[in-house]
Amino acid sequence: MFISIPIFSVKSLPAKIRVLASFLITIVVVPVIPDIAPIQIFSHQGFLVTVQQIVIGLSTGFVLQMVFAVMLVGGQSIAYSMGLGFSSMVDPATGIQVPVIAQVFVVSSSLMFLAVNGHLLLIEMLVASFTTLPIATVGFSLSDIWSIVAWSSQMFTGGLLLAMPIVSALLFVNISFGVAARAAPQLQIFGVGFPITIMIGMVLIWVTIGNTLEVFSDVLSNAFALISQLLRV
Repeated sequence: MFISIPIFSVKSLPAKIRVLASFLITIVVVPVIPDIAPIQIFSHQGFLVTVQQIVIGLSTGFVLQMVFAVMLVGGQSIAYSMGLGFSSMVDPATGIQVPVIAQVFVVSSSLMFLAVNGHLLLIEMLVASFTTLPIATVGFSLSDIWSIVAWSSQMFTGGLLLAMPIVSALLFVNISFGVAARAAPQLQIFGVGFPITIMIGMVLIWVTIGNTLEVFSDVLSNAFALISQLLRV
């Protein structure tokens, strides 16, 4: 789970920290999980159990990764509409170049995720899953995998909901500049239109920041509902 969960899986976080956190959580969790039948690790059954547990941990973190991808999709759409698509920086979580606006959204959502104790809730659900989804050769079913695939559409719909107000407003601003440039070509509207578009975009981001965090909160709640369904908790 610590390999795929957002924030804790960033490349800037040393692997030793993730290993230490996993080890400490394991020490706390082992005494409270129910007893299971002995399993030979170096056997066919042990291999299947290991694969199942890895899939459960990776899938849990992957669902939350898609939640943060909502902020990336929305931020990229807004940045391109403002004309700031060229202003990029390396996202520490994914290691790819993303617009600065998208990175600001990701940082804000990361702080909100920690503020609402999302990481603690995830660990609590993981501990409960050892009772509801016992360690065995049978774990996730095919329907569970398909539910994760189907839920991935939230990544695009959430990003669209997040970016649509600002993108729509900037579209009308650019249309007005186009009409003014067509009516009076000697004014060189597009020479001043670029900085004005950036300024209006910044103002719109500030005005709609509450709606942005609300969209992220809704998507995060849906993600935890899906994780709860997958872990049977």
